Amino acid sequence: MTNEKDIEELDLEILRMFSRDGRISHRKLAEELKKSPVTIKKHVEELENKGIIKNYGVNIDFEKLGYDILAFIEITISKGKMLDVEKYIAQYPNVFGVYDVTGTYDAVIIARFKKRSELSEMVKKINSSEYVMRTNSHLILNTIKEDTSFADLLEYERTRKNKP
Repeated sequence: MTNEKDIEELDLEILRMFSRDGRISHRKLAEELKKSPVTIKKHVEELENKGIIKNYGVNIDFEKLGYDILAFIEITISKGKMLDVEKYIAQYPNVFGVYDVTGTYDAVIIARFKKRSELSEMVKKINSSEYVMRTNSHLILNTIKEDTSFADLLEYERTRKNKP
């Protein structure tokens, strides 16, 4: 497991820049950070090997592709079967996130659909699972923020450290 202390300032800057533009080249990173491309390549490979950089992708507007139903599904699961149920649910292609949570429910699922009937079908399948005790579904009406910018988080952390 990687310790926060194992991350150098250069690594944080590389992550910050990738967070803003996942397509930035190693050469451009090197120019911006005033380092050699070889140094940047080495650091990026180390971040990948440590599992800090998991993959490279694009930010897709799913609503423009017709997936405008976003559901938040809470699930109560029989004791001892949580991981089995979560792994089963994670196989659905509509599922974008499966989380263990504290509180009234054991797991939370985030999923996208084109039609209400698709959501209904999935909830019924989940509810029919032997170890699912109950579900509670929410339809997301409006998305106010949906972002995972490491650059913004890093800037926030830095400004907090500099305040008395």
